[in-house]
Amino acid sequence: AVAAMGGVDILILNHGGPPPGTALELDEALLLPWFQRIVAAPIHITKKLLPAMRAQKFGRIINVGSTGMQQPIPNLVLSNALRASVMGYLKTLSAEVAGDGVTVNIVAPGAIRTDRSLETAQGLATKTGKSVDEVIAERSKTIPAQRYGEADEYGPLVAFLCGQPAAYITGEIMRADGGMVRGF
Repeated sequence: AVAAMGGVDILILNHGGPPPGTALELDEALLLPWFQRIVAAPIHITKKLLPAMRAQKFGRIINVGSTGMQQPIPNLVLSNALRASVMGYLKTLSAEVAGDGVTVNIVAPGAIRTDRSLETAQGLATKTGKSVDEVIAERSKTIPAQRYGEADEYGPLVAFLCGQPAAYITGEIMRADGGMVRGF
């Protein structure tokens, strides 16, 4: 992108999540490959694209994270742990590049109806002998909004963070979680 277009103005870091599992069940053989995907790859691409953003005095880096970074989600230990690592890197980076017109933020969706959330629900359903619908209904009861969100309910937040009105917002985690995380 840098060679072909001279740089990138907006970088959205997004990737699939690792398989579900508890802390007690964690397969250590999964640590390194998922660390590479969730932590190392975003750092690598950010470092490659950041110099051009800084030189032009404009850039937006947005990581699509998870509420599990702030309030661990049961049965997603690997995701919770690795995404928290990315959060630490991006928070540090945000302070280092803010003076160059580059903002760095995280959008942390909660329970959003996606293939991933349905896969996680299926895993819990298999473990508990419940149906996927029962698992989703039970989880929905733990969310103040009483339901899963839809992708179009957090997409506009990402679009906002990419624009000029968000030029003074950096180093933030913005959640779209129906109130699931209990702290501010």
